[in-house]
Amino acid sequence: MNYILFDGPARNNLLPFTFTRPVADIRVGILTIREKWESFLDTTTTTVTEDYLSDKFPMVEMEENVMINASYLPNLELVEMVKDLKENQAIFKDEDVIAFFAKEAQEDINFDDYHAIEFTEDIVKIEHTWDIFSKNGEAIQEDFTLITKNRSSQPIPSSNNVIAPENIFIEKGAKLEFTTLNASNGPIYIGRNSEIMEGSIVRGPLALCQGAAIKIGAKIYGPTTIGPSCKAGGEINNAVMFANSNKGHDGYLGNSVLGEWCNLGADTNTSNLKNNYAEVRLWDYQTESFARTGLQFCGLMMGDHSKCGINTMFNTGTVVGVSANIFGSGFPRNFVPSFSWGGSGGFTTYLTKKAFEVAEVVMARRNMEFTEQDKAILEHVFEETKKYRRE
Repeated sequence: MNYILFDGPARNNLLPFTFTRPVADIRVGILTIREKWESFLDTTTTTVTEDYLSDKFPMVEMEENVMINASYLPNLELVEMVKDLKENQAIFKDEDVIAFFAKEAQEDINFDDYHAIEFTEDIVKIEHTWDIFSKNGEAIQEDFTLITKNRSSQPIPSSNNVIAPENIFIEKGAKLEFTTLNASNGPIYIGRNSEIMEGSIVRGPLALCQGAAIKIGAKIYGPTTIGPSCKAGGEINNAVMFANSNKGHDGYLGNSVLGEWCNLGADTNTSNLKNNYAEVRLWDYQTESFARTGLQFCGLMMGDHSKCGINTMFNTGTVVGVSANIFGSGFPRNFVPSFSWGGSGGFTTYLTKKAFEVAEVVMARRNMEFTEQDKAILEHVFEETKKYRRE
């Protein structure tokens, strides 16, 4: 069977992260949503997403296909139902479609003609940006169980101070000495060729992905994900870093999400609690206003390729778009549009020519190429977000 992940109605609620990727390629837990589905289904998947993303994330359609809403994280019960789908069948959760069978010749899908199968079990759905960190603990536990099943961890080096070692899994090539690991509140996964440097104190749940590093003396509170090739230092609490991003120095990052290729300057701090303890509101691209989150704790949402200088201070519930560059004293406003250059004193437009020069250098340091596809995506985002910038 050919499986295709589609963005679904949550896509706009997950901006700025879905400006540069399909919903399926959001990382929550240890794996991306796509990697979770592919592991359960034991096959590759393709994607239905925005037209401007489709060159980099193409769809492969066959005579018979199962379409899966990428907002839903897989579990055993759901995957079995998905595998059993037949023609004119669809799986629903309440009134929301999770998956459906589609023939290549079908141009329009009318679910009134489908036999509806109700999924009644609990399931994790990622439909808002803040779900990425607030549901990260459950996602780490599910991924930990999936990845480590019937496998043995590498031995924990004797120099480490360890609580609940049965909840710690270390992949080959990982390095850790003279650290404190407390997995009594949730698992600690230490990925291949990653490193936890001396003096670090880690409380699970933690996902330290392949090639990532926790710097000397860091304090990490779970549930936290440090994605592939990320660097993490200072104090981090309940945050998700997708991949190739750096928070390498002292400063606080809490209840936050960083996309790819982000960099936080030394002593950057995020506020995750308002002084009056009120509910946090976040910029909503769908309504173009600030939306209720239902959360008391919410920090920074930063899109791909955005960066900030040393001593940057972010207000509670700040949303930074794609490829923004923030610096200077004081608090920048709590919505910074994509391709903005400046700080609390005001912003100008960060022109794509300059932004692309930086992206090429940054990606080359990780032996990765800033491709024509990447440029085309960012050029589209630049034009799409022009209305938010004061030219």
